[in-house]
Amino acid sequence: MLQKINIENILFLDIETVPQKENFSRLTSEEQDLWEQKTAYQRKDDYSPEEFYDRAGIWAEFGKIICISVGYFYSKGNDRQFRTTSFYGEEQKLLTEFKNLLEGHFSQPYHLLCAHNGKEFDFPYIARRMIIHSIQIPFKLNLFGKKPWEVPHLDTMELWKFGDYKHFTSLKLLTNILNVPSPKDDIDGSQVRDVFYEEKDIDKIITYCEKDVVATAQVFLRFRGEDILPEDAILHI
Repeated sequence: MLQKINIENILFLDIETVPQKENFSRLTSEEQDLWEQKTAYQRKDDYSPEEFYDRAGIWAEFGKIICISVGYFYSKGNDRQFRTTSFYGEEQKLLTEFKNLLEGHFSQPYHLLCAHNGKEFDFPYIARRMIIHSIQIPFKLNLFGKKPWEVPHLDTMELWKFGDYKHFTSLKLLTNILNVPSPKDDIDGSQVRDVFYEEKDIDKIITYCEKDVVATAQVFLRFRGEDILPEDAILHI
């Protein structure tokens, strides 16, 4: 039962990713061949490998993380509040900082990680990029040898499925039907690459990422049958 979980033991998170290189022409010939092979099924005959490269951020082998935003609930007197913060910049640095947060503050058995579609995207993507950078995977992301009920991950999309494995629901749709303020009021995921490489506006991406974290936490409250937090109870640091 979600109501039995101490909500202050959950770290909510979201990541933003982009292609490793600004455009296809910057890849080595070997990397271009590997990209062509990797995406052949998704592209079919509709796109060339170069045309499809804008989507490279989806794959950990060809993308990179540019922002990890996190948030957590805490009590202030009789009130509940939510605080967010972000790690951004050079990927190895932000991954190390995120790992330090997990190991320093969210490493106990009762701590959980929560993201929307986190089990399919955020959690494995972070772990894969850590391996690529020779960063030892923290316990909360290392699933080797764990039984399904021992995995310390929550996923709001999975919770909404109720066992229906064919059902995909976006965070934007969930916020709409659950009367949660939508996080998608500035950019969307398809624009992150352009904002990063062309506009060079990391602050806009951080704001977007943190809004997704807040929205995920608010959706989780609704899953528990609780009221969402007012805007003045959400702090960004």
